[in-house]
Amino acid sequence: MVIFISGLVFFSSLYLAINTVFLHTHSGRRIIKTYKLSYSDIYDISNKHVSAVQALFCCITGVTAACYSCSRDVLRTSHYISEAYAWFGAAYFFYDIWSMYKVYIAKIGNVQMNGDAKSNKTVSEFYQWMKYLGNNFVIVGHHIFIGCFGFLVITYLRGGLGDCFFGFVYLMEASTPFVSLRGILSKIGLKNTPIYVVNGLMMLTVFFICRIAMFPYVIYMYSISVNLDFISAVHSLPRGCKISIAILLLPQLYWFYLMVNGATKVLKHSITNNNMKTLKSK
Repeated sequence: MVIFISGLVFFSSLYLAINTVFLHTHSGRRIIKTYKLSYSDIYDISNKHVSAVQALFCCITGVTAACYSCSRDVLRTSHYISEAYAWFGAAYFFYDIWSMYKVYIAKIGNVQMNGDAKSNKTVSEFYQWMKYLGNNFVIVGHHIFIGCFGFLVITYLRGGLGDCFFGFVYLMEASTPFVSLRGILSKIGLKNTPIYVVNGLMMLTVFFICRIAMFPYVIYMYSISVNLDFISAVHSLPRGCKISIAILLLPQLYWFYLMVNGATKVLKHSITNNNMKTLKSK
């Protein structure tokens, strides 16, 4: 619990510290003025910075656990950092629900609504929370699932399995810094620049490798360790394990589909702009 609470304090403090740098320092205010950022933009950028830091921690944990365990007994060897960071990292998902709520409130903060100005603040805040949860049901549900069930799998429900496989699960977060940078570049008006396109292609590549291709690769490693072919190894997995893989993999496929569609539109727009510039120069 000390590690979990430390995680809550760390991620929340980092988020508030980044907000403070933007809002209460000369350099931060200059950035806000240059890129015409709103409060919701600042909160969102701070949120994405914290997400990138958490992803870095996950990658360090994953590499450490995988390198240590995969070179020994693939099925049984564990490294203490895997379970330790599960306690610390689980706190991030609950912090992020609050952080995303702050961004949501900031976005609607400038909207003036008709009504009684003396309405009960507690009732109003409860209504805003309910509306936020309704509008962000999928991502909030994902965070609660990972923060609760995913945490329990790594700490209690793994059935004695080692960290070789769970190290790769941590590495799923390797694409998050690219996702965060993509959002930040969009906020500061650099969506139509080469760096945005390059980052998008890197994001797609890393996302596919670490969040989709990783699953068959880990099953392949498992099949080698138990001396079975790939299909037989899949069938030999416990039902709960197969259900967990499906729950993790299906959203990744959906998000990858959305990313590919978005990247295709950006590339088409970029090619169109380049062609227009070429025609004008002639």
